[in-house]
Amino acid sequence: MTDGVQQQPAPRRLWPLWTVLVVVFLLLGCGLPALLVVGVIRENGARSTISRAGVSTADDPATAVARGLADRMTAQLQRQSTALLGGDRAGFLAVADAAAHGELRRRFAALRELKVTVWRAEPSGLPAPITDKPGEWRLLVRFQYCFVTPNCQPSPVLIGTRWRENGDQPRLIAMEESKSVETGTRPWEISDLAVAIGERTIVATTPALRGKLPGLLAQAEAAAKVADGYAVTGSPPDRYRIFYAGRTEWQRWYGGERPEWTGGYAVTVGGGHHEVVLNADGLSSSGTDDLLRHELTHAASLPERGYPGKDTWWLVEGLAEFAGADGQAVDRYEGIADVRKLVRGGWDGQLEGINPADDASAERVGGSYGVGYLAVRHLVDRYGPLRLLTFFKTVVHDRRTLDVAAEKAFGEQWSTLHDECVAYVRAAAG
Repeated sequence: MTDGVQQQPAPRRLWPLWTVLVVVFLLLGCGLPALLVVGVIRENGARSTISRAGVSTADDPATAVARGLADRMTAQLQRQSTALLGGDRAGFLAVADAAAHGELRRRFAALRELKVTVWRAEPSGLPAPITDKPGEWRLLVRFQYCFVTPNCQPSPVLIGTRWRENGDQPRLIAMEESKSVETGTRPWEISDLAVAIGERTIVATTPALRGKLPGLLAQAEAAAKVADGYAVTGSPPDRYRIFYAGRTEWQRWYGGERPEWTGGYAVTVGGGHHEVVLNADGLSSSGTDDLLRHELTHAASLPERGYPGKDTWWLVEGLAEFAGADGQAVDRYEGIADVRKLVRGGWDGQLEGINPADDASAERVGGSYGVGYLAVRHLVDRYGPLRLLTFFKTVVHDRRTLDVAAEKAFGEQWSTLHDECVAYVRAAAG
C-alpha cells in the first residue's frame, strides 16, 4: 500500500462476519528520514545500528562534535523517560522548547492513559545537522515501550527528533511521527486517547467514542479467553492491545490504506506484540464479537515476523475464522452463501492462492475467508485442535513446508489432506 493515497471509508451498514475480517502482517522496520540517509538502519532485536560505508572508525572533528552532542541529547531523553514513567508532566516537557509543548502534552497524556510501564530512548546513530538551520540537528531515536505489564518484552518504534543546540542541555524542538514504511504511525503518537484496561486486554479509542469503552472492554475480555487457546507457542500475549478507530483515525493509524472491505486488522509492532485495530464505522455489536475473536487469535497465534506468504493465507485466516465462529454449526456460518457462489463460480479447487485481492468484491472476500474456515474446520474435526495447532506452528512459525507439517502433525501426505479439505468445502457449500 502506498503512503499518501486516501481510501474512501466503507459505507455505514451492518457488516456480515466476512466483510470485517482481514489481517495485515507487517514486518517491523522503519523508513529512513530524508535527512538521515547516511547508511542502512538495521533492526537486530536489542539495538539499532547505522553503518557508514567508507568512513574511518577514528572520529574526525565533525564526528566528535556530533558524538558529544548525541551524548547530551541522550541525557535529555533519559530525563524525559524518567519523568514519563513517574507521571511528571512538567519534567517531561522541561527538555523541550515551549513551541513543542502542545504536542508533547498530548503524547504524555496518551501514554499515561495506556499505563506505560517501560519507556526507553536509545539514539540510532549520530545526529545530523539540518540544512539551512544553523544550530539545529535531527536524531533518529529508537523508543521501546510496554503498557500495563512492567516486565513485558518491549515493542520498539523509530522516531525522528529535532533539537536546538543549547550548551550542555540541547533543547528538543520537535518529535515527529514514526511513519514506518512497514508498520506506520502508532495511535498514541497522533491522537488523544481514552483507555479501558481489563485483566487480559487494553482497549483504546478517541475521546469522542469514550462511551463505547465499557462494552468494548467486556467484549474484548470475552474474546481474549477464546484467543488464549490459540497461543501455539504456549504463551499468550501479556495484554491484547486493541484500538477502536473512528473514521479519521482509520485513515491515519498505522498508515491507513487498507482494502475497502477491511473492518479490522492485526499489525506486528515487535516485542512479540500484535496491535489490533477495529473500524468503528458501521461495525455492529454482534460483528464486533466475531471480529475480536478473529483478530485476537491472530495476535495469539502469529510469530512476530508474520506468516510465510500467500500460499498459507488460507491456514492463517482459516484458524482465525474458526476461532471467530466459536463453535457454531457450519450451516450457521455467515459466509457460507459466499463460499457456495465461489465454488459454483469456477473455483479451481486449490487452497493456495485463495486469498482475495485488495479490490475484490464483498462476495469474493466472503468466499475466500469461508474456504479457509472450512478447510481448518475439517482438519480440527478429524484430528482435534491440538494436532491442528502443531500443523499451524510447523508451517507458520517454523517455516516448514505443508508436506513436512502434515507428516509431522497428522502422519499423512499433504496432497491427500488437501484434497480431503477441498472435498469438505465443496460438500459444505452444497
